[in-house]
Amino acid sequence: MQGLRRRGSTNPTGESLMSHSGKYACGALAAGLAVVLSASGQDAARLPYLNPSLSPEVRAADLVHRMTLAEKASQLVNQARAIPRLGVPAYDWWSEALHGVAVNGTTEFPEPIGLAATFDALRIHEMATAIGVEGRVKHSEDERAGHSNIFEGLDFWAPNVNIFRDPRWGRGQETYGEDPFLTARMAVAFVTGMQGNDPHYYRVISTPKHFDVHSGPEPTRHFADVDVSRHDEEDTYLPAFRAAIVEGHAGSVMCAYNAINGEPACANEFLLEHTLRGAWQFQGYVVSDCGAVRDVYSGHHYRPTQPEASAIALERGMDNECIDFRAKVTDDHDYRPYIEAVQQGYLSERAIDTALIRLFTARIRLGMFDPPSRVPYARIDESELDGAAHRSLARRVADESMVLLKNDGVLPLKGVKRIAIVGPLADQTTVLLGNYTGTPTHTVSMLEGMRAEFPGATITYVPGTQFLSNGARPMPGSGLTPVGRPGPAPASDVPDPAAIAAARDADVVIAVVGITSRLEGEEMRVDQPGFFGGDRTSLDLPAPEEKLVQALAATHKPLVVVLFNGSALAVNWEKAHADAILEAWYSGEEGGAAIAETLSGKNNPAGRLPVTFYQDVHQLPPFEDYSMKGRTYRYFAGEPLWPFGYGLSYTKFAYSGLTLPDEPIDAGEPLNVAVTVKNAGKLAGDEVVQLYLRFPDVGGAPIRALRGFERIHLAPGASRRVEFHLERRDLSMVTDAGDTIVAQGRYTVSVGGGQPGTGAPAVSGDFEVKGQITLPE
Repeated sequence: MQGLRRRGSTNPTGESLMSHSGKYACGALAAGLAVVLSASGQDAARLPYLNPSLSPEVRAADLVHRMTLAEKASQLVNQARAIPRLGVPAYDWWSEALHGVAVNGTTEFPEPIGLAATFDALRIHEMATAIGVEGRVKHSEDERAGHSNIFEGLDFWAPNVNIFRDPRWGRGQETYGEDPFLTARMAVAFVTGMQGNDPHYYRVISTPKHFDVHSGPEPTRHFADVDVSRHDEEDTYLPAFRAAIVEGHAGSVMCAYNAINGEPACANEFLLEHTLRGAWQFQGYVVSDCGAVRDVYSGHHYRPTQPEASAIALERGMDNECIDFRAKVTDDHDYRPYIEAVQQGYLSERAIDTALIRLFTARIRLGMFDPPSRVPYARIDESELDGAAHRSLARRVADESMVLLKNDGVLPLKGVKRIAIVGPLADQTTVLLGNYTGTPTHTVSMLEGMRAEFPGATITYVPGTQFLSNGARPMPGSGLTPVGRPGPAPASDVPDPAAIAAARDADVVIAVVGITSRLEGEEMRVDQPGFFGGDRTSLDLPAPEEKLVQALAATHKPLVVVLFNGSALAVNWEKAHADAILEAWYSGEEGGAAIAETLSGKNNPAGRLPVTFYQDVHQLPPFEDYSMKGRTYRYFAGEPLWPFGYGLSYTKFAYSGLTLPDEPIDAGEPLNVAVTVKNAGKLAGDEVVQLYLRFPDVGGAPIRALRGFERIHLAPGASRRVEFHLERRDLSMVTDAGDTIVAQGRYTVSVGGGQPGTGAPAVSGDFEVKGQITLPE
């Protein structure tokens, strides 16, 4: 969303988003209906839109057809107005739940890039269920308080399923990484967990975003026109959205700011009409990114006036315009362009009706026009909000997100008496929450976690540098972020001498370094080398931290580096000189505890990288180029620092007994693959079993592609047979022309703890496909 980074309940002016109240829901609905019924002499059961025995679509159509043009237009924006004569309460469609409900007093899980590192779709589904429950509870609290404000609804604008094609993108931290298959599986898990499985009602509505082909740069997103081939659209940018819609049945979708191949995303004929509502038969509603419909006119100049721009967006399938967030709107400036568009002949009232039927179908399926006794999700136990079970789940998910990148044997820490922890991020909690976050009741810093996990050790903490320090001198005004907080302090070239002294006196040194969502994020002003406008211009660790780590290494004490970041860091020097490196991401409210448990060995790490860690920014094509050539593990032919799918453990695993069909299979038939995985080490642990395909030599095929994964737990010496069932779409590839096919020829299957050829244990074999078929979009 434009210019916003969620932190609790503040908007870009620092003003409380909860400060504006309006009469709402149960009270407002009941009062409005009383007026309607007394005036008409009818009872509620005789009003079709209030009759639960009718379908939501029929009820919505009945309600919409009772509205005047002005009333209809007032429902097309995120701050939908009350219509008292029809008993329709006001409703703000904008709520956030990227990795936890983005308000105060909720459970906050790791940033999605860390969620992706779990490679555990079942756990993500469990987490999303918890988030949906907390969203329902917070909504009930707000209803009882009598207001309907931003972040208080039941429509949540998550998950972000854009592909993290380039590590310079500041919002890549919000995504599930660079791989379409992994992102698709996580998207389905998240959407179905959030929305629930009741056949009649949603728990909440999940909104995959930003549709589509959207991944920076941040400063140009309001006017950029992205050129993308049909191959890259079908192969990379569309699959996760397709899965979220076709398999996950997401109730809504958010269209993006940028234009794609000449048409703005929120007025894009190919995306909205041909693909979303045509090929995928999407029946839900489309909401715009905030200000994106205004960008159709003012940014892209796709239409000469705002009424014409609003009209073309609505006609092509955008149903709800996000436009206002700073305060409650008291005039009609937000929806006035739709009225003018009808009056000027650019927009049919029928198109407005179509959009509104979709919107009110969603509200009806959320139970907003039915007695609470009929809505199962209206009876959730409110003690689940920020409860012990959800906090325990946050710890478990954070544990699973930890990726061990290097270990020369120093980890897990055993028998250490003196631990030096150096780095200002070790004593901070904000860094753990990332962006688009709420404010938990308690967040465990790494330092707090270490003191709890190592009660018998003497722990000395020294920030070591003023860079990213909470107590650092604020930057000039140009360094202010959009939410009004100061950016990072000017970089200092001197490591604190106290840090070196602490290191020399310790048995082991833990350097806590990285970046934060104050440096990488959504469209913001940052005045630091290596960062611009929310994005990154360098993949290097910031110079003050690099010098600090080098100074600590010079003490020749065992050195463990813990990384905080939402995107790949080119820590080449650290890889060569540190004894161990742990990737901790932005790991949520229990992140500090999870890091400490991983360093102690209580948590045996099994996370895997959901992105490629490149050696240098010069290994990448230009940021603005959306072609996938040379990007991600599927098309990058160079040597990475660490590959996608990589991660170490404190134990060892072995693979054997790969079974594949002996005879060729016909194109379109499924493929069954099985393998035996054994814990060949001395410690219990998780293993992420990954299945990669190498395709026949057909133009457009990737180097290899992930087509299956499962996270399993094995005791020492235990074995398990792991099976994969690949459907025809799992076996497909996209040709240079953009056709999705199951190609004829010989395929190679590799099943192991990472990509083949990266040092991970694995087994491989071949199978053959007879014939060729083309799959529908």
